[in-house]
Amino acid sequence: MNIRRYFIQASLAALTALALSPGASIAQAAWPNKPVRLIVPFPAGGSTDVIARQLAQHLSTTLGQQFVVENKAGAGGNIGTDAMAKAAPDGYTIGLSTSGPLANNKSLYKNMPYDSDKDLAPIALVGEIPLVIVSNPQVKAGNLKDFLAQAKANPSGFSVGHPGNGTIGHLALEALKTTAGVGLQSVPYKGDTPAMTDLLGGSIQAISAPVTAFIPNIKSEKLVALAVTSKNRFPGLPNVPTALEQGIDMEATVWFAIVGPAGMPKPIVERLNQEINNYTSSPEGHAKLAQFGMVDVKGGPEMLGTLMTAEAAKWKKVVEAAKVAIN
Repeated sequence: MNIRRYFIQASLAALTALALSPGASIAQAAWPNKPVRLIVPFPAGGSTDVIARQLAQHLSTTLGQQFVVENKAGAGGNIGTDAMAKAAPDGYTIGLSTSGPLANNKSLYKNMPYDSDKDLAPIALVGEIPLVIVSNPQVKAGNLKDFLAQAKANPSGFSVGHPGNGTIGHLALEALKTTAGVGLQSVPYKGDTPAMTDLLGGSIQAISAPVTAFIPNIKSEKLVALAVTSKNRFPGLPNVPTALEQGIDMEATVWFAIVGPAGMPKPIVERLNQEINNYTSSPEGHAKLAQFGMVDVKGGPEMLGTLMTAEAAKWKKVVEAAKVAIN
């Protein structure tokens, strides 16, 4: 009788402990049962913000709770991404960040407030925007290989602009200089628009930057797309070859991903991953991403985690070799 009483008490104690554990609480209460915060580490109105709001609308509809976008801009995306990292890992705070805060900034900023490998839970890749090397028609180069050959013969006559110190356009240019062995002059600007103005005016010979802002002028033949730096050709400019196709070992994109604080319950991560992949690969999601020159990328949380680690290591080498620093 005492033995039977012992087993009953032990079983009740085990059930009580399980019921009180965080994982069990989440399992018992259907997620989400209240609004979810979706942090964007960049200002309102930009491509990251607009895409986040599209995703928030889709998730609100499919999951039955409101996903509320909150902008926390600053420090190249580090402030908002840090807020994601430091939130409670209960599935009620996630965020849409980019390759800068999730990988590149680790080497660019001396005092990072978070460790993207340890403090963030990868959830889902959303898409990527390839870079383009674009030139003024006066250069008379039909592709990147021709452009580099001319620049090698006359290094002082070829200046290449980029959207600013530490941007992916800048890092890609530094990688290209090393890969091709060409001493191109690097000219920083405060964004794509002023760089494009100077390129159209002939003050610089080319630009290295995300493709989005340049598509209209490329299609109207006011600018020449020498190469895109994605693994595959960009659907929006199918006739433009990749750098890889031209024998130049160059791959660089801006990628966008949903992440949350480390320790999020696996079922929630998997549910979010499924819903986000369903949206980005749908005709509606595909079309809306394409408005920003973005190609949808489908994959699991493990794929995103591997990408974050690999990209951080890749660009660290470029940053150190070129001695690029922001603070």
